[in-house]
Amino acid sequence: MTTYTLLATTTMGLESLAAKELKKLGFTDLSIENGRVRFETDALGIARANLWLRTADRIKLLVGEFEARSFEELFEKTKALPWQNFISKDSEFPVLGRSVKSDLFSISDCQAIAKKAIVEKLKQVYPIEWFEETGPMTRVEVALHKNTAQLTLDTSGEGLNRRGYRTRHNQAPLKETLAAALIQLANWYPDIPFHDPFTGSGTLPIEAAMIAQNIAPGVNRSFAFSEWEWYDGALYERALEEAEDLADYDAKFEIIGSDIDHKMVELARYNATEAGFFDQIYIKQMSFRDFSPKSEKGVLIGNPPYGERMQDLPYVENLYRELGAIMSKYPYWSAYILATHEKFEELYGKKATKRRKLYNGSLKTQYYQYWGERLPK
Repeated sequence: MTTYTLLATTTMGLESLAAKELKKLGFTDLSIENGRVRFETDALGIARANLWLRTADRIKLLVGEFEARSFEELFEKTKALPWQNFISKDSEFPVLGRSVKSDLFSISDCQAIAKKAIVEKLKQVYPIEWFEETGPMTRVEVALHKNTAQLTLDTSGEGLNRRGYRTRHNQAPLKETLAAALIQLANWYPDIPFHDPFTGSGTLPIEAAMIAQNIAPGVNRSFAFSEWEWYDGALYERALEEAEDLADYDAKFEIIGSDIDHKMVELARYNATEAGFFDQIYIKQMSFRDFSPKSEKGVLIGNPPYGERMQDLPYVENLYRELGAIMSKYPYWSAYILATHEKFEELYGKKATKRRKLYNGSLKTQYYQYWGERLPK
C-alpha cells in the first residue's frame, strides 16, 4: 500500500479545527503547521479528506521537500522527484509559485525552472519531446520558505469552499469554510435552535444543516484527483458510497436565517433549495431587532456588517448596541458574533466569555463568544 503525505491548507487560525476534523475521520500522525495540517494516508484517504473536510481550503499531495539555495539546486532536486508516478504524458501541469524569506525570491524564475525540471524528467520516461497538455489538470506548486522548497500537487481543483450549492451569492459572501468553522467553534448541536439574523446568501444556515445531517460537504462537486490516470476511480466511488451511507437525511433541526433585505432572503432561499434544504431551513425577512425566539435556549451566530467605510460606522456601532440589548433579554441563548471593531464588547455591553482571532478573507476579525446561562432544572 502506497502512503502519501498530504497537506490540508487552511485560513490562518483554522488549523486546529481542520486537525480535529481529520482526527474524527480516523487520520493519525497529524502535524499542525502555520496555515496547514500535514498527515499521512493512502489513496482512499485523498478522496475522504476532500469529501469531508469542512474547514480546509485545499488538499495538496507532497511530491518532495528539500533545501534549495540556488536555481541549479532547485532544478536538479525537482528533476530527481518521481513525477512520472503522478503526471501522465497528456496531463496539463501548470506550475504555480510562492517564495517567502528565501534566497530564490523570483517567483516567475522558480516556476519556470521547476516546470523545465519536470519536463526533462518526463522526457526520460515518455518517448516524446513535446507535451501537448490536453489531458486532466494536475496543478503543481513550488513553494519556497526560508530556502526549503516544497513541491506539491493540488488534489482538490477548485477550493474546498466551493461546495456546489452557492451558485448565486452577495457581494461580500462569508466563505463556506469559515462559516463551518464558526458553527464548530459555537459547539452547536441539532437538538437546540439555531438562528442567523444577518443571513445574506444563507451560508451559515446551510452549513449548519449539512453538519446536522452529517452530509459530506464535497458530495455535490468534483475534484482534480478523480480525473488523474494513476488514481483508482473505484476508491473515489467507495468514498462517495461511504459518505452517502453516513448521511442522516432524516435528522431534525430548527435552523432559521433572517435578513432585513428581501433580495438577500430570496437569494438565501434559492441557495438553501440548491443545497437540498428547501423545506428544512426557514428563511424569513426580518430585522434583527425583531428577534424574539419561542425557545428558551438556543444559539445565535451572526456575521453583521463591519462598517469598513467611515460613513457606515455609526450605523454599525448602533447595531452592536442594539444587538447586545436584545440578547440580554435571552440569558439562556448563546451568541457568537464575528466583528472587526476593536470596541465591540464595549458597544455590545458585555465582555465575551471567549474570543478568537480569525481572518475573513484578508480582514482580521474577532469571534466574540457569549455562552448562555444554564437552564434551571
